[in-house]
Amino acid sequence: MKVVSRFYCTPNDENIEEEQKKAIDPSKDRTKVIPVETSIRYLQSKAYEETYGGKPVWTLYRRNHKGGFAPRKTRKSCVRGGIISTGNPCPICRDEYLVLDHRNTKLLQQFISEYTGQILDAFHTGICQRKQKELLVAIEKAWDQGNLTYDVPFREYDYSLYNKTTN
Repeated sequence: MKVVSRFYCTPNDENIEEEQKKAIDPSKDRTKVIPVETSIRYLQSKAYEETYGGKPVWTLYRRNHKGGFAPRKTRKSCVRGGIISTGNPCPICRDEYLVLDHRNTKLLQQFISEYTGQILDAFHTGICQRKQKELLVAIEKAWDQGNLTYDVPFREYDYSLYNKTTN
């Protein structure tokens, strides 16, 4: 009795692969490219206002982690192979209409401290390391091109508290 092994793809195998590709949840698919103009319009829309309520996008986000203390670094990336690979993606990855670009100044301003003018770190905002790098590049480019101004608030000091002269 002779056993014959066949190593070729049958039509059924091809159908299974196509079904697996179609089985991707559309809410987790990040292969579609959203234009910056659409993102800017989204930030001015009523849907954005209802979702975030006028607060920065990262304020309502809470990171998942084991133990009592959060790790210093955030995850490397929320999206792998064009699909959200985690159950709790960062604030930028979870909303497909938030596009990090130097022209999208309303979004970039949310990641700059209003008191010091410095860029907030990923530990504070909770965004993944990949989006943090994109954010740094976008903010620097916006500063270079003049889309964002690098303003540091003026502080007034009452020097009479420090220079007390005895009479």
